[in-house]
This record gives sequence, C-alpha cells and structure tokens, in this order.
Amino acid sequence: MWSDILQDPIFQFASLVILSATARLIVGNNPTLRLLANITFFALLTVSLLSHGLEPYAPDVHVEDLSWRVFAGIAKSVWWIGGAMVLVSSVRLFLILERKPREGRLLQDLVIGAIYLGAGLSIVGYVFSAPIGTLIATSGVFAIVLGLALQSTLNDVFSGVALNLGRPYTVGDWIVLDEEVQGRVIETNWRSTHLLNGTNDVVIVPNSVLAKRRLTNLTSLDETHGVQIRIRVLPTRPPAAIEETMREVLLSSNLILKEPAPSANIVALDGNGVEVELSFRVAGLGRVSAAKNEIFDLAYRHVKAGGLQLSAPTGEMLADNRPAQDELLAKHPGSAWRLLNTVPLFATLSEEEKEMLAESMTRQTFRKGTVIAAQDTSLTSLLIVRSGVVVVERDTGHEHVELNRLAPGDLFGERGVLMGALEPGNIKALTFVIAYEIAKDQLAAVMLQRPSLADELGIVLSRRLDSEKHLFGDGMLLEGGHPSTLTAKIRHLFQIQHARRHKTDPLSQEF
Repeated sequence: MWSDILQDPIFQFASLVILSATARLIVGNNPTLRLLANITFFALLTVSLLSHGLEPYAPDVHVEDLSWRVFAGIAKSVWWIGGAMVLVSSVRLFLILERKPREGRLLQDLVIGAIYLGAGLSIVGYVFSAPIGTLIATSGVFAIVLGLALQSTLNDVFSGVALNLGRPYTVGDWIVLDEEVQGRVIETNWRSTHLLNGTNDVVIVPNSVLAKRRLTNLTSLDETHGVQIRIRVLPTRPPAAIEETMREVLLSSNLILKEPAPSANIVALDGNGVEVELSFRVAGLGRVSAAKNEIFDLAYRHVKAGGLQLSAPTGEMLADNRPAQDELLAKHPGSAWRLLNTVPLFATLSEEEKEMLAESMTRQTFRKGTVIAAQDTSLTSLLIVRSGVVVVERDTGHEHVELNRLAPGDLFGERGVLMGALEPGNIKALTFVIAYEIAKDQLAAVMLQRPSLADELGIVLSRRLDSEKHLFGDGMLLEGGHPSTLTAKIRHLFQIQHARRHKTDPLSQEF
C-alpha cells in the first residue's frame, strides 16, 4: 500500500511542492542557497513528471479523465514556473554590475520580466494548447488601446527608466527646476520623484516633467556652494573706488569662505549707477541665506562709511532725500556723531548725550597690517570702526586662529574697558582703518546718566563670548558669560545704581 502511495504522481508532486516551500523558508534571502534549492526542485519535478509520461514542453493530446487533465495542467504550469525561478535566481546571482549597482538592478528587472513573460506564454501554449500567435496579435491590439489610455503614466515610467540610467541626481541631492521648483531628493521611483523643499513640504514631480525641463543639481562632491549677488551704487566716486569698497565688504565677512578667494567685479555702468557682482562660496547650501544676509548688511555699512549711496535698479528712480541729509549734516558735521548715530548700542541716547559723547571721541588711524592691540593685553578705551576691516586672531603657538572680523559700526575693547579682561587675540588692521576712541571715563559718565547702556554693553560682551566658545576652551573665557551676570558686574564696576534712571529714559516712566 505504501509503495503505491509513493508511486502516485499526485503524492510525489505535492511532496515536492511542500519541500520546496520549506526549503525557501529555510534558506531565506541567500541567493546561492536559493539557486541550489530551485535547481533541486526543478530537477526532481522533471524526473517525476517524465517518469509518469507527462512532457511539460509538449501539448497534451491524450484524452484522459477530467481530474487527470486538471492535475497535468497544474503540474506543467508549476514546472514552467520552476524553470523560470531557476533562471531568475541565476540572474540575481550572476548578473551584477559592481560599479553601477543602480543600472545592474534595472537590467536584472528587465531580464526577469522577460523570463516570466516567456514562462507565461509557454504555459498558454503547452498547457492550455492555445494559439500563441493569435494571442500575441490580439494582445498587440489591446496593448495599443491600453497604451493610448495610459500614455501619461507610460511617459512617466519610461522617463523614470531614462533618469535611472542617466543618474542626473541621487537621493540626498538638492535640485532646481527652471529656478521654480527646488528641494532635496528624498525618494525616486518609476513614476515620480519626491522633493523636500525649503518649507519642509514634500513636492511630487512626475518623471516626464523632470526629463523635459532644465534641471540644476546643486549638490556635488565638493560640499561648498557658490553664491552671486549684485549691488548697485550711485556713481558719486570712480568705479575703482566703489570696487575697492565692495572688496572690503567681502573681506569683512565671517560666514563666507576665504578660499577660494571671493571676487568683486563691475558688470554694468551707466549714469544712474555702478553695478558690482560679488561672487563667493559658503561651506554648505544651508548657509547661503545667512551669508547673503551678512553680505547685504556689510554692504550697507561699508557704503555708508565710504560716503556712497545705493542706487535704484535699472529703469527705476531713487527718491531724492539729499536735502534732508544735507540739513542733518549741517547740524552735525562731525564724523563722530554720524558714527554714533549708526551704532545700535547708542540708539537710546538723547541728542545731547550723543553730542557730548561725540565731542569726547578721538579719531585714530591705522595702516594696513598694524597690530592695534596685542594678544593678552587689556584695552582701556572703547574703539568703534569708522571704515576699513579689522581682524581678531589668536596665536596658539603653532597656528593662527581667526576669531572675528569687524566692519564699520563694530566695536572692540569692550572686555578690557568693562571687565578689565585681556584680549583673546591680536587685533590687526586688514585694510587702512579709521576708528573713533571713547575713553573709559567718558563711557562711565554716559552710563551714569543712562544706566540702560550697561545692559546693552552686557549683551554685546555676552554675544562676543558666545561666538568664541567654539574656537577655544572655556577656560580662556570670562566667568559668568550670561548677559544678566555681565550686566551686574558692569554696574558694580562703574557703581551704577539699578534704581537711578535718566529723566528722559523711557524706563523711568515705570516709576
């Protein structure tokens, strides 16, 4: 009885299918073991079918009972599928492009698709004895109708194939389409590409759109990113002087890269303005906005310091505010007062206080390369940059670490004046520098009349200390770098009472 069961073709077929499924679960995703399991199953199934007179590669012309014909059809279909699985496992194992894995995967998918298509047509011809030629002709007509109906989808699919082969971008790249749609690639498939834009929204772009439009890939092997901005200045001075001012703008920046060197080039000149193009690079794409903001701020300050005026864009008229400016300059002809008026630190001072402080300020000039203050010395006066560029560099013994660059309107010496602390680095003039000096006793007199100035100076000193933390150890910094702590120390050092307010101080209205 057991011998009859073992010889039964249905039992043998069912046993082989169960063993094959079990083997696939055991081997998992190991390509080599999966190929061996598929070859073993296919070979044993072939022997079993041929031993019972079933030829899977030939049509069944014998008239048999219905149950036998159903079994024969299932067995032949499984045999063709088993053969296809052997070929697919071989393709997955051997058809690999090591240097181009993306193209290799695409080629594997195409070959595997052709294998399964061939297996399906073989099943139709040898199992169901259907005329393949007629089926192909009918399917061709159906494919034409389906292609017309799915024209847009197929366009996206074939565009996806082309983009996958050409690889103009990969996941993680930042791309721009005609300067309209831009974002970082987070996913790409056969139909579309998903971008994460600057507002953290996901933009889904069909592949057919990507294939037709101009695409700019902002990501390269070099993480740095180039930036260009244009600034127009009224032609009140020679173009060479304006170009030199723009070079000082680039020189005073703390956010742009020093190498490769930034450049300032005059690109247009007419009766209404001189247009200068500033070109520079930043460390990464995420720092572009911050660098642009800094350059625009520095350009405004250097233009003002150089006695220049920004011009309106080509074709537009700039409002003439020179009469108001002339009247203001006639009332306050000194550069010291104008400088105080541009520094936010002294914005709360009254006109009388500004005039008193301006009269006590002394003008200082420094040639290019002059060390204004040496490292580990304490300044006894506050200096405000009127024009030029100042750099603060720390000498560690084996290298020079740049701490900061100062532009018109920036001040230095506050740590020595306010806390008696030492300067962390050499303060040197990168260009010809004009600065105005405020003596410690004059600053103390102003703070006694305007105690809120101590709060502002505490904030300035705190920001300066915070910017230096990442450059050298906390041991080199002042203790208690919090603004409130520094303000308390400044008030104590200058003997400023918290309750004392100037009658014109807005805060005095609270009392």
